[in-house]
Amino acid sequence: MSNKSIMLASAIAAVLATAAQPALAADAAKEKCYGIAKASANDCAANRHSCAGQAKKDNDPKEWKYVAKGTCIEMKGTLKAM
Repeated sequence: MSNKSIMLASAIAAVLATAAQPALAADAAKEKCYGIAKASANDCAANRHSCAGQAKKDNDPKEWKYVAKGTCIEMKGTLKAM
C-alpha cells in the first residue's frame, strides 16, 4: 500500500469517526420507552420479530420507541418491558 493510499484511508476514517460523534451524543440523550409504540411504529426488534416497524398493535408493553431521556413516564410508558 502506498503512502498516498494510507493517507487517504486515514482521512476517510477520521471523517467517519467525526461524523459518528453527534449520533452517539444523541443516543445518550434518549431512552427506550416500552408500551407507547403505535402499530408499525416501534423502533427495533421485540416480541418475536427482528425489525423496526413491525409492531402488530398499539401500546404493546413489549414494544419500544426511543424518546428523550426523562419523558417516558410522562408519556405513560415504562423503562422496562412488561
